[in-house]
Amino acid sequence: MNGAASVYIVDDDAAIRESLTLLLETEGLNARAFSSALEFLAAPLGEGPGCVVTDLRMAGMSGMELLAQIRQSPSPLPVVVITAYGDVRLAVEAMKLGASDFLEKPYSETAFVAAVRGALDAAADAEARASDRREIEQRFKALTPPERRVLAGLLEGKLNKTAAFEMGVSLRTVEALRASVMAKLGADCLSDLVRSTMRAGLDRFISAGSDETGPSPRP
Repeated sequence: MNGAASVYIVDDDAAIRESLTLLLETEGLNARAFSSALEFLAAPLGEGPGCVVTDLRMAGMSGMELLAQIRQSPSPLPVVVITAYGDVRLAVEAMKLGASDFLEKPYSETAFVAAVRGALDAAADAEARASDRREIEQRFKALTPPERRVLAGLLEGKLNKTAAFEMGVSLRTVEALRASVMAKLGADCLSDLVRSTMRAGLDRFISAGSDETGPSPRP
């Protein structure tokens, strides 16, 4: 677990905030407590992975409303929701809104810590995926326009000779461009290349810009 990970506790009950903060700190986790959803939303958060623990029933903005707000953010944190009045309807609604777990009071300390660690693991995975995506995007920027056209053809399943004909270049040129694409994007094989490109969401940009430059197709 990343040492910079943080758990943000949102509860209007001071005693609950203090007990959960102490429990998490005892587990070696960083914890920050907020007395309301609005206080949490207004606070600057750490840059590392994290998760939110929120009561559903609070004065002002409810935990369910907070969950909805978090899911709309560019980089939503996993959320563990807690309630003393839980039922199937609330559990289903919370899960539909993206809650990573749902705990009903009274819950055990073991169950609570397990839910938090599960949420932090999910946050760390998301951070790792985002870091990989940013790296691939940077590598993609190093591709020349002809290389992007070749990559677009690979994603469409085109043979090298088909790409060569459409681009008006030799087969050897396309093969060289393909090898350059593989090297620049750090792919060992075609499946790695396709997988990383799709995961980074670059396929839509590649397809849109595949005809931006390069030799005209043969008549």
